[in-house]
Amino acid sequence: MKKLLLGNEAIARGAWEAGVNVVASYPGTPSTEITENIAKYEEIYSEWAPNEKVALEVAIGASVTGARAMSAMKHVGLNVAADPLYTVSYTGVNGGLVIVVADDPGMHSSQNEQDSRYHALASHVPMLEPADSQECLDFTKAAFAISEAFDTPVILRVTTRIAHQRSLVELSDRENVPKKEYKKDIMKYVMMPGMAIKRHVFVDKRMKDLENDREVSAKVNKIEYNDRKLGIITSGISYQYTKEVFPQASVLKIGLVNPMPTELVKEFAANVDQLLVIEELEPYMENFAKQIGISKVEGKKFFTNQGELNTVKIAAAYYGKQPETATLSEAVEAPARPPVMCPGCPHRGVFYVLSNMKIRVSGDIGCYTLGAMAPYASVDTCVCMGASVSMAHGAQKGEEATGSDILPTVAIIGDSTFMHSGITGLVDIVYNKGTSTVIILDNSITGMTGHQQNPTTGYTIKMEEAPSVDLVKLCQALGIKRVRVEDPFDLPGFKKAVSEEIAAPEPSVIISKRPCALLKNVKYGKNPVINQDKCRKCGRCMKLGCPAIFKEDGKYMIDDAICAGCGLCVQMCPFGCIEKED
Repeated sequence: MKKLLLGNEAIARGAWEAGVNVVASYPGTPSTEITENIAKYEEIYSEWAPNEKVALEVAIGASVTGARAMSAMKHVGLNVAADPLYTVSYTGVNGGLVIVVADDPGMHSSQNEQDSRYHALASHVPMLEPADSQECLDFTKAAFAISEAFDTPVILRVTTRIAHQRSLVELSDRENVPKKEYKKDIMKYVMMPGMAIKRHVFVDKRMKDLENDREVSAKVNKIEYNDRKLGIITSGISYQYTKEVFPQASVLKIGLVNPMPTELVKEFAANVDQLLVIEELEPYMENFAKQIGISKVEGKKFFTNQGELNTVKIAAAYYGKQPETATLSEAVEAPARPPVMCPGCPHRGVFYVLSNMKIRVSGDIGCYTLGAMAPYASVDTCVCMGASVSMAHGAQKGEEATGSDILPTVAIIGDSTFMHSGITGLVDIVYNKGTSTVIILDNSITGMTGHQQNPTTGYTIKMEEAPSVDLVKLCQALGIKRVRVEDPFDLPGFKKAVSEEIAAPEPSVIISKRPCALLKNVKYGKNPVINQDKCRKCGRCMKLGCPAIFKEDGKYMIDDAICAGCGLCVQMCPFGCIEKED
């Protein structure tokens, strides 16, 4: 049976067909749909872990017992999971272990562009890279087979375009894979220096054996000879672009990008006149070709290492002109759609208050990063998950150490991000006698990645009831004596709370508690209306930055189609011109 599947759906299906038993992940675009679809299969235990490191460690534990296990994450999540990744490369596996990483060229939903192929290279872990949904399924199954055959974890790398494109997939039944026998093996699984030294020898031999395995290579790497004047080495989504722009060229499509197939690359290079590498981000394959002595190879001479490639970019870079099919018959200008917090978002009141108070804000990863945008321009920094808490502490200590004036600073972090990597930062503040104020934006869900559950929501990935972490008690247990829960829709009350806490001579936590306006159970009642007879056209309501409020023909109005009815704007009007029924 064939079915049209997203790349992420096909990976989930491939894991199911491969007989996977355990999947643990942390949501992160563009990888989220993998584990969301895994959760639909009753035969598989699946979970959202607090972070990617924990998720991979859960999968490693399952693998050691003999079960097939998988963990999925986005590229920056692999940084968090790098600690166990680099060592499980040494221990190897028992049951098959696959790590799926979704890179984000173009930074559609990420704070950086990074090329996870270098993680595979540095950790000595094999990496497969599919080029369509069928290969997403097939390579997932192949990854488990390679994992068990070569006693290694395997990374499956996709990019945004592969994860989110749809193509036809041939479906099969689930393979009933017997659980491997668990045997205690201290020399294999306990990575003390004496054991690790010996395992490193095994790792190097394993990678060489895999590189020389012709059966594996034949399944995932292929040469397509056509006109031999131009030969192209490529992989992943770049293969699809290559076939469109250079239909007559010879192509070496790499499916196993670590270890690279040395002899196959040499053979291909010897049989073409000109050799071109087309790859997104870093010159990974181009550098490899040069390292093995192929001097005629070209790649980044034509193509940037920034952002995504596409057929138009490739043709323009190589031929100096766009393909005719890419030329629009008439100019089309799409309206600008800058990112903005949704109508009714509980974070809006927080950033309005902080912006007016002129407070320095140490920001974090989530919907609330949008507090850096106009009209608030409130967030001063944003680096990675959990960094807001630690950086606020560092800012205070840096100013103390240099005798500078200590600027009022708060850290902003979401409930899911706090569970992910904010707790340890808060411990650091308490332990090292900091006085920072941390605002936890508890919107009852993991918001930006599409409403996934987390340890504070009371539900698992399969929507089973679960114990929920009490943030107040947790912060108190960490040593924070000043913990308060505030409503971000109460603007005067929230401002008072912030003023009191930043003035306190000890660390504090404010929990801004309001559920995400997009949750199905959130109802704010009737929408407010602007009484045009009373309105003085002062424009104060626009300072909220709510997309539901707009100005037309000199009048301020509320768009009923997108207004969530939160009523925050009612507090903004000093003349009582915005009215809302209770």
